[in-house]
Amino acid sequence: MLLDAASMYFRAFYGVPESITAPDGTPVNAVRGFTDMVARLINDHRPARLVACLDLDWRPAFRVNALPTYKAHRVPGEPETAPPGVPEEVPDALAPQVPVLLQVLAAAGIATAGAEGYEADDVIGTLAARERTHPVLAVSGDRDLMQIVTDDDPGVRLLYVGRGLAKAELLGPAEVAEKYGVPRARAGEAYAEMAMLRGDPSDGLPGVPGIGAKTAATIVGRYDTWAKLLAAVSDPSDTRMSPNVRTKLAKAADYLAVVEPVVRVARDADVVLDRDDTLPVEPADGAKLLELVERWGIGGSVERLLQALQNAARSR
Repeated sequence: MLLDAASMYFRAFYGVPESITAPDGTPVNAVRGFTDMVARLINDHRPARLVACLDLDWRPAFRVNALPTYKAHRVPGEPETAPPGVPEEVPDALAPQVPVLLQVLAAAGIATAGAEGYEADDVIGTLAARERTHPVLAVSGDRDLMQIVTDDDPGVRLLYVGRGLAKAELLGPAEVAEKYGVPRARAGEAYAEMAMLRGDPSDGLPGVPGIGAKTAATIVGRYDTWAKLLAAVSDPSDTRMSPNVRTKLAKAADYLAVVEPVVRVARDADVVLDRDDTLPVEPADGAKLLELVERWGIGGSVERLLQALQNAARSR
């Protein structure tokens, strides 16, 4: 199980009232919500191994250099173009909770992983691509990770929690193909290509003007690689692409030439894990965990997490 930690703790912060506080009145809604989400995921899926994947760079230079608008609207002050390395705007009540929830994971013995210069999506994509033993379940509210699903052994699935854990969708190639109209045989790759054409305002991707999701899926379905699709833009003899669509794509040639590395999840990031990813049975540091419980008033959430670890161990 590979957790998109930032995606989850943002959702926990907005999903649990800020009135949930530590004994000193400090908000701990994200800490408690995140810890409870991890406990529920472990109880529901009983993974043998688990990694919480971190955003060490939420707006990597290689993506910004290719497309300066990438996530620029999320930078404080919302400049027209913003350089990489500028911190993401995080709510004042959330920022101090992130170190606490990471301390909870460490004391519990749950692995975290990151890669300098890469986003959590890239960490997940790399670890999924490396895996040769266990089926992979990624957990995220980010649609970009639909591109990593595959039936290739040992298999990769996405538990999409964009609408919350209670309404989570388990997605593999068949589900992504049905949901977006892309070919099942290469549903993950095709989803990424559809996103390049369609664009994504939440990431600052303009897309190709006049090309919506359905048209994008139709175009992608006619070619078995992105390179062949791009080649067809300058080949009027290729009848799989209508003149109208060809004209629209030709006008967006500069964008299409640079967008692929922006959208594709990296599979070769230099990922570093802080510990072995085997799901622990007992806390790695019980004394530290008790200290965190007492300091932050999170005893119920930590107890549920520890019980989930024991439940998972019994099922193995």
